[in-house]
Amino acid sequence: MIFASDNWAGAHPKIAARLSANAAGFSRGYGDGALDRAAYERFGEIFEREVAVFFVATGTAANSLALAAYGKPGGISFGHREAHIIEDECGAPEYFSQGSRLCPVDGPLGRMDLKALERTVDRFASENVHAGRPSAISLTQSTEVGTVYSLDEIKAISGVASQYSLPLHMDGARFANALVSLDTTPAEMTWKRGVDIVSFGGTKNGCWCAEAIVMFDLDRAREMAFLRKRAAQLFSKSRFISAQFDAYFDGGLWLDTARHANAMTRQLAAVFENSSVARLAWQPQANEVFAIIKTSVAERTQAAGAVFYNWNVPAGLGGQLGEDETLYRFVTSFATTADDISRFGDLLQS
Repeated sequence: MIFASDNWAGAHPKIAARLSANAAGFSRGYGDGALDRAAYERFGEIFEREVAVFFVATGTAANSLALAAYGKPGGISFGHREAHIIEDECGAPEYFSQGSRLCPVDGPLGRMDLKALERTVDRFASENVHAGRPSAISLTQSTEVGTVYSLDEIKAISGVASQYSLPLHMDGARFANALVSLDTTPAEMTWKRGVDIVSFGGTKNGCWCAEAIVMFDLDRAREMAFLRKRAAQLFSKSRFISAQFDAYFDGGLWLDTARHANAMTRQLAAVFENSSVARLAWQPQANEVFAIIKTSVAERTQAAGAVFYNWNVPAGLGGQLGEDETLYRFVTSFATTADDISRFGDLLQS
């Protein structure tokens, strides 16, 4: 009953097998091997256009370098106040962009409010040398609280970015989960809605360690090559990242694993909807469930072997928690089973 994080899950057997299949022999290094080039082409296929792809080790590296690619002296990037770039990356985006700043934007349940975004960006639009100047907007898809931006919402945010001549970055650590939730295509969720650069995550969805920066602005790609090298993110044996993505995309595996994780989330949500000692905080849209549980009950289930974390109350939830209640996060993955959820439901009600 492991619901701590999709980072806790192992690797999908098909991805592990593809790694083993490519372990022997020789291949050109530093992203220039045959398998690497095939992986880049596959990214182009799924996004329905030519893209530039840069493998990195972590989502933090992807986000930080993506923002650094559009950095400028005095630059300010805008994201939701609870976004990973602001709350969970230890200043890495500022570090890799040589001192740019992150400015939080309000909005309920993980999504930036459009009016708040416009007001916040406009504060710096005059490019006052003392205050700084806008450099990028970043949205998280799916968000830190398991919600998803609709295609119309992405388009509206890209409209703000266009109004101020800013690039739009998508933090896609759970890209596949959001994609299948919307039942859309990678192209429709990104560049067709005005997104310029994506942090494309595979690690949370069945890969060993596979993250990529996908750039639609090909003129920036040469600069990214130097930024990545300087940041110590250029893999010498990059075929092992390519092998993971090769299996990940093969036969739509990446969509199947995301659909399974999302389906397990819906089953888990039903447990809370039918519980007398817990309730859903809001409806999940991807592979994260947030529930309000009596603290003593949660501690009892944790002591009995269920693994999940308490969570800070996000903007937009309001005063819904009683004094004896806590908000908890549960994350499902490709490795979550219906039996895991059934056993947890029995434990919760016992």
